[in-house]
Amino acid sequence: MAGITLSCADTIIEGALAHARSAGHAPLAVVVLDAGAHMVAMKRQDGASLFRGQIATGKATGALGMGYGTRELAARAQKGPLFYTALMAMTGEVVPSPGGVLIRDADGTLIGAVGISGDTGDCDEASALAGIAAAGLIAQPAG
Repeated sequence: MAGITLSCADTIIEGALAHARSAGHAPLAVVVLDAGAHMVAMKRQDGASLFRGQIATGKATGALGMGYGTRELAARAQKGPLFYTALMAMTGEVVPSPGGVLIRDADGTLIGAVGISGDTGDCDEASALAGIAAAGLIAQPAG
């Protein structure tokens, strides 16, 4: 696969939202970015609170920018807050909370990231993983 198509992004989003609905999660915003951090698709459920789209984008962008999922990013930010505070201030686009997951194709090539916001970080990440699996791709949540 050369990258994430709109059809693939839709499958990821619908898989993530189906998982969230079945698990009883709060309304979510789901963003899929390509490997260059360009938005391919975004969907916000009815009732998702303000800023959820931006937070989801920040999670996906942070994962792409740092090369690891935002669960790992959050753990590293706790250990080295000065660097990560500077990173967040410099970029304005990094959200250190679980829910940003890198996406790889069957060959292991990085093709993008999904970011989800709306529930706890654990719930957001679980939905991201489910969405990536629904598309038959490989998730890389950690470093």
